[in-house]
Amino acid sequence: MNPHHIDDRDWSALTLGERILQVELEGYLVLPDLLTPDHIERLKTETAQLETRPVDYSVHQRGCPNMEFRGGAITDLAAHPPTIAFLRELFGGDPLIMHYGYARSEPGHPGISLHTDGQPYGSEIFGYEGSVPLMVRVLYYLEDLTPEVSPFRVVPRSHLSMHADANPYKRYESNPEEVMVLATAGSAVLINHKVFHGNYPNTGEYAREMLAIGYRPAWAGPIKEVSAWDEGDLAKLPDAVRPLYGDRNTRHWNYHGGNKPPNMASEAPGLNPSRWERV
Repeated sequence: MNPHHIDDRDWSALTLGERILQVELEGYLVLPDLLTPDHIERLKTETAQLETRPVDYSVHQRGCPNMEFRGGAITDLAAHPPTIAFLRELFGGDPLIMHYGYARSEPGHPGISLHTDGQPYGSEIFGYEGSVPLMVRVLYYLEDLTPEVSPFRVVPRSHLSMHADANPYKRYESNPEEVMVLATAGSAVLINHKVFHGNYPNTGEYAREMLAIGYRPAWAGPIKEVSAWDEGDLAKLPDAVRPLYGDRNTRHWNYHGGNKPPNMASEAPGLNPSRWERV
């Protein structure tokens, strides 16, 4: 699998507007150096205790779902201030968490097929969580993403296509215009959940660990009811984390809305093309 392009730019140079443009238009964004070496070490101490299971296609790709209430640094990561601050700007309000998982790509991992996480009618893999109309998945990497160690792969702007090739239920072995994304340990890749993405094989000498959290705006609920968080689990969450675990079925909509509802606004900065020029 030969990428069309390797994206190893200086992501720290992007303005706020450029970051919003990158994730909205291209479908992916790197937020570099979010975690200090000490923070990474605390997380790795906890992930080392996880009981993981291999996926169906390789014993070298392992994971652990339902990380929401593990406690410790793993739970605290869900409210990491720099990430949440950006999501608030992107969404125009507080994000809600839909899921939280752990994945490890070990040497010998064959790579993850190009796929989307957005499944508009639900699916066996993603349930109805993937049916939400908008979600950003935040992928925190605990090791360097190098060309040899399962770097991220993405087909930019694929979430914008109206072609049958972009049916979100399709999977691809590769794409001639896919991009390899490199990043240092402690960085996060943010993706529009409708973009086609995956990762490359791990031909290196160490495992690549990742913590992945799915956030969405409050209005963007699933098409069918999903399981609610357990009240006992919610009560144990730290104060900084608890607001992110609202009702996963929350949606703001108006089926019977008219053509000329009262008190319509005449400004909406979040719609303006100039949002991409913010500093």
